[in-house]
Amino acid sequence: MSKPNIPRRAWTQLFTRALAARLAQAPLFSLRRFFRLSLLVLPFAAPSLLPAQVSLATLVDMAAKNSSVVKLAQADLAKAHAVLSQSRDAFIPVMSFGSGLPAFPEIGFTGNLPTLWDGNVQSMVFSMSQINYIHAARAGVNAAELSLKEAHEQVALDTSTTYIELDTVNSDLAAVRQQEEFAGRLVEIEQQRAEAGVDPLSDLLQAQLTEKQIKLKRIHLESRAGTLASQLSALTGLPAGSIVPDHASIPVIPAVRADEAPRSTPGIESAQFMAKSREDAAKADAFHTRLFPEITFGALYNRNTTLLNDINKYYNTPLPSTDFSSGFSVQLPIFSAMAHAKAQESAAEALRAKVEVEQAQRQNDVAIAQLTGSLRELDTVAEIASLKQQIAAEQLKAVLAQLESGNGSGIGPGATPQLSPKAEQQARINERQNYQDSLDAGLDLSKARLNLLRALGHMQDWLDELHAK
Repeated sequence: MSKPNIPRRAWTQLFTRALAARLAQAPLFSLRRFFRLSLLVLPFAAPSLLPAQVSLATLVDMAAKNSSVVKLAQADLAKAHAVLSQSRDAFIPVMSFGSGLPAFPEIGFTGNLPTLWDGNVQSMVFSMSQINYIHAARAGVNAAELSLKEAHEQVALDTSTTYIELDTVNSDLAAVRQQEEFAGRLVEIEQQRAEAGVDPLSDLLQAQLTEKQIKLKRIHLESRAGTLASQLSALTGLPAGSIVPDHASIPVIPAVRADEAPRSTPGIESAQFMAKSREDAAKADAFHTRLFPEITFGALYNRNTTLLNDINKYYNTPLPSTDFSSGFSVQLPIFSAMAHAKAQESAAEALRAKVEVEQAQRQNDVAIAQLTGSLRELDTVAEIASLKQQIAAEQLKAVLAQLESGNGSGIGPGATPQLSPKAEQQARINERQNYQDSLDAGLDLSKARLNLLRALGHMQDWLDELHAK
């Protein structure tokens, strides 16, 4: 009896439940035996219960294997290969065997030769239409291969951007939780100062408002992290919440520029080959309306029988035991309204495919122009955010130094006022906020760079860098 095909996670759950039931039934179960069994279960239960860091390259590979878009493109490629094989096989002889042995005694003349068995061979020898159909099928295979590459790149782009965003959101969450702690301390300080009459009530209310705003941002980031984790789960097939991004596995995104010589993207190249396929198919259909001959070869062999029939009564000579015939058939199209209509339909499809290629190229050029403008702006925004974060960090250091050394130079005119404890919390909140702004600006810049890489046809460079990381 074969072992049932149960996933490892299911086995772990079943074993854990069985262990729990066993513990519940054993009233004198010793502590030492409990720990021994726990050590045995832990290596099996931990991988299925705890999230683990997964590199970006691993997730990209898993997403490519799990993606329905990639699977559909693979099915299209298999179909294109089958179409090419079918178009070529028209020149391969087709052989068939059969039998015409009567089931009951025949009466009278039926017009058909009674045979024990017969063989038939047919093959196309020459056809300009079929040759162009082969060219069309070969172009269709090239289009399907490039479409599969395009699907791989799209899945890699979606997985990379989602992974990088989840890594950034996790860093944002860590910073906003620290910020929330600082805001809580600020509320406590303002509460004490308001009760002592040092600060007005409006300062306390402002501190409470800041705390709630930070809490709202934390809730938003937690919701966003859950959404991104679900997206990665759908892309890769891994359980939701089991993926922890490994920041070290994210390579530096190449900073390409639009003025570099752009490469043709797989999507555009696929559309070009599809247009060529439509054009070759239109040529093939057009040959059916021209005076181009189509030559086929055929051969027939019959093994005749006189059993259960009186066929010899109707012939001057006895029926021969074998019949064999062969020859070439030449078909010359003169006129066919259906063939003319089919040729016009194919020509219209070829024209449409050509226009679609031009449209895809123009759309890609527009996307490159938009991404280039956005990239220049986002690059500057990231630099500004980084400078603000550095300034906030230096201001925090200055505040901490003044509080530690006992700041303030007196109470006279122009003297530096003594800093209150709330200044430290405000400086810490401000520094964390600028740090989050810097992370968000870097995320927008990374997304724009990845999309520009793909629009310029350099996505494979990113994938090579990713797997070399």
